[in-house]
Amino acid sequence: MKRITIKDIARTLSLSVSTVSRALTGDKNIRTETRDAVIAAAKRLGYRPNPVAKNLKAGHSNTVGVLVPEMITPYAAKVISGVQSILYSRGIKVLIADSGEDSAKERDNLALMEQFMVDGIIISLCDYKRNNDEIRRLAEVGMPIVSYDRMARGLDIPQVTVDDYMKAFFLTEKLILGDRKTVVHLQGPDCVYNSIERFRGYRDAMAKYRLPVTPEMVIRTGLSFADGAEAADRIMRECPSCDAIFGFTDTVAIGAMNRMRELGRSIPEDVAVAGFSGTELSTIVYPQLSTVEPPLELMGRTAAELLLEKINNPSAPNRSVVLNADIIMRGSSQV
Repeated sequence: MKRITIKDIARTLSLSVSTVSRALTGDKNIRTETRDAVIAAAKRLGYRPNPVAKNLKAGHSNTVGVLVPEMITPYAAKVISGVQSILYSRGIKVLIADSGEDSAKERDNLALMEQFMVDGIIISLCDYKRNNDEIRRLAEVGMPIVSYDRMARGLDIPQVTVDDYMKAFFLTEKLILGDRKTVVHLQGPDCVYNSIERFRGYRDAMAKYRLPVTPEMVIRTGLSFADGAEAADRIMRECPSCDAIFGFTDTVAIGAMNRMRELGRSIPEDVAVAGFSGTELSTIVYPQLSTVEPPLELMGRTAAELLLEKINNPSAPNRSVVLNADIIMRGSSQV
């Protein structure tokens, strides 16, 4: 259906576009009968003002883009809820794009946001190296960009994260203090810098208690439930003495836990399991999953506030905010 424009009204009434525009905005210099005729024609033709065009004329779109790496788990939804709670109250709309853990699609989404002339972008990166050049270019031409959750290494932009290293360290330590000596780590992809930090935390906690970390105790994995299940199969083949699993995310940890139970291992009696994400997924499985729980809505609110800082003052410093995350021990690790 064709959108009715000011030009259509002008053509119908044989008036100039500028006259119609001024009549619709209540210009007092337009004759009353002309203004009434314009308003009547607009209503009859089904004209609706274009808020995007109006905002762009004023130099802003009142729209912010949010790029998420995936929408399969509730993680992104919680962050987006926090973003919207800040921006909607200020009359700013949110456009959401899911990159599907694909850096090429993420680059397309960045281009889409630029094309839509959003006022700023909030992003959780698929890969901390792949699209840095594009993000730098956007920042250099004046696009405010804030990163959340996944560390944006090598980029001078505002960021909101948790301390992945310390939380992974303390979670692993809790497993060890629960008398677990062979803790296997399911390490996430190297392209996600959080994976590197969580592995460092795990490794250093094991070293603190002089527990060996052999090659078969660190299993590279993906991000899905199926990846976790496949990792469990490898554990049974390569490290049958495993008495604890620390998964890079809750999704991977749950996939491993469910598969371990299928293979006859009791949770947590035989194998304790813990993850890192803290979404509802950790509480709707049995036993409930021990995890590191970041404050996701607060993360979204903080990211939105940092973005507003840059929108309102482009010369504002690029602040990095590290939020606290709770370590919650549940039935999957406690006998």
